[in-house]
Amino acid sequence: MKRTILLITTTVFLWLGLSLSTPAMKNYKCLIQLTSYEGEGAYVVVSLINPEGKYEKTLRVWGDDSEWYYEMTSWWKFYGKKRANIDGVTGASISGGGRTVSVIKIDPTKIDKGYKIRFETAVEDKGYHTKDVEFDLTTQNLQRKFSGKGFVRYVRFLPQ
Repeated sequence: MKRTILLITTTVFLWLGLSLSTPAMKNYKCLIQLTSYEGEGAYVVVSLINPEGKYEKTLRVWGDDSEWYYEMTSWWKFYGKKRANIDGVTGASISGGGRTVSVIKIDPTKIDKGYKIRFETAVEDKGYHTKDVEFDLTTQNLQRKFSGKGFVRYVRFLPQ
């Protein structure tokens, strides 16, 4: 009986210790401003890229009509195979010249460890930019403003 109680107590303390030591995701406000253009709204995908240059996680998607996701060919090779649930990180596409602010959750253990944040954009009949914005995920970079190369005018992260 004493052994069972000791085993249960040890298990509970181990579980509590592990759950308390697991870092919580940190919320960042992400402001994205698009360039002015005529046409359909832009689909934008924000991904966490690991130190080997491969997709690790989809952090945010603007553009909630999933039948068009395959047109974002680089991301689709990652997402299309696994079809992870991204319902909690999707929203409407962003119109030309528009801006939006959304919360993006980032695992603090990935910061300053060789990871990158990538913004991909696509607009119907206007093109696709695999690395519209891409930057190293560092403490300093999460306080900077980054210019885009395609449909993104700029991106800025702000801690909450």
